[in-house]
Amino acid sequence: MLSEKEKIDLITGISLDINEVKDLDMLLERILTHARQFFNADAGSIYLKRKDQLRFSHTQNDTLQKRLGPGKKLIYSTFSIPINNASISGYVAKNRRLVNIPHVYRMSGSEPYTFDSNFDELSDYRCQSMLAVPMTNQREDVLGVIQMINAKDDSGEVIPFSPSHELVIKHFATSAGLAIERAQTTRNIILRMISMAELRDPTETGHHANRVAAFSVELYESWAREQGLSPHEINRQKDILRMAAMLHDVGKVAISDVILKKPSRLTAGEYEMMKGHTYLGARLFLKNPSELDEMAGQVALNHHEKWDGSGYPGHVDPLTGRPLPGFTVPGGSGPLPKLAEEIPIFGRIVAVADVYDALCSRRAYKAAWSEDRILEEMRTGAGSHFDPAVIRSFFATLDVLKSLSERYPDTL
Repeated sequence: MLSEKEKIDLITGISLDINEVKDLDMLLERILTHARQFFNADAGSIYLKRKDQLRFSHTQNDTLQKRLGPGKKLIYSTFSIPINNASISGYVAKNRRLVNIPHVYRMSGSEPYTFDSNFDELSDYRCQSMLAVPMTNQREDVLGVIQMINAKDDSGEVIPFSPSHELVIKHFATSAGLAIERAQTTRNIILRMISMAELRDPTETGHHANRVAAFSVELYESWAREQGLSPHEINRQKDILRMAAMLHDVGKVAISDVILKKPSRLTAGEYEMMKGHTYLGARLFLKNPSELDEMAGQVALNHHEKWDGSGYPGHVDPLTGRPLPGFTVPGGSGPLPKLAEEIPIFGRIVAVADVYDALCSRRAYKAAWSEDRILEEMRTGAGSHFDPAVIRSFFATLDVLKSLSERYPDTL
């Protein structure tokens, strides 16, 4: 059994790991995974503060996960609760106090909070022990609540969380809160960049960018597992892809309002100018590139390429928009098209995510398509517009993609 010092040392090591994660959604997943493993908890949830509410932002549950088929993910809906004493998490956030409950169905009734059993009834799950702690920043502002559910002993029986867990989870929650604040800052910077594009093109919204990014991560994870990539590599790339995919259309900031806001069909010349948002976006990430810059540049440049070579911009230099040396169409001046696996995988993945969201969404110039029509379009696009392997991943993760659409609606 670990000593208290060994536990703190282990938590410090975990804290260093979560501080390497940059994207907010990936960070919540990593925080909850580490916390549950450390405390041997069957389930857990994270709530993030938004104004005077707590938003249910991430959850994991081993018991419910085991009921699903191989490769399937737990689907959950987001909701918000008030920060007040009515609920356990609301109480923890309001009072900045840890709560350790041996059995939620055997509370005395004198507690200022109550346990809501609706989830247990809907999911056929049984919460028993619970440990909830506030996550704060250096100013002691509450950022959210992390909640551990059903500690287990070595034989798998549910037991109360030990009082010795309390000091450790407080230390962990402090580190998690600081990491979350950094990730929120990064997310907000990205959303500000997208808001600049939104001022030019009303269809390019933060909600659209969040959905495309969330879809892309699910598609990549499914595709990567099929390709036999290691879990470590998948997690590392997911973190970067989540942010890179949000920036897929950032090059639109350089396109004229006359084109972006034109209510009628673009002329051939205008359409050629519109295509430039791909390499203009990629150009933003060329200087002193990090892994994120490199992937964001790939995504911006290639998300309108098509598997059969009929997409754009083809083999061009992002700095000039002109064909790369040796990649000019014979007898012409245009660039050779990119075909199949010449298109980087992250461009192929975001292409699927972007089109799917566009078809699902209502725009000023079109209504949202019906689900049957959307799925037929995606299916028939395999091998022409889309990488067939990515389309297989699309249909394998369709239930999760639908739930993600509800998590990032166009109006909140």
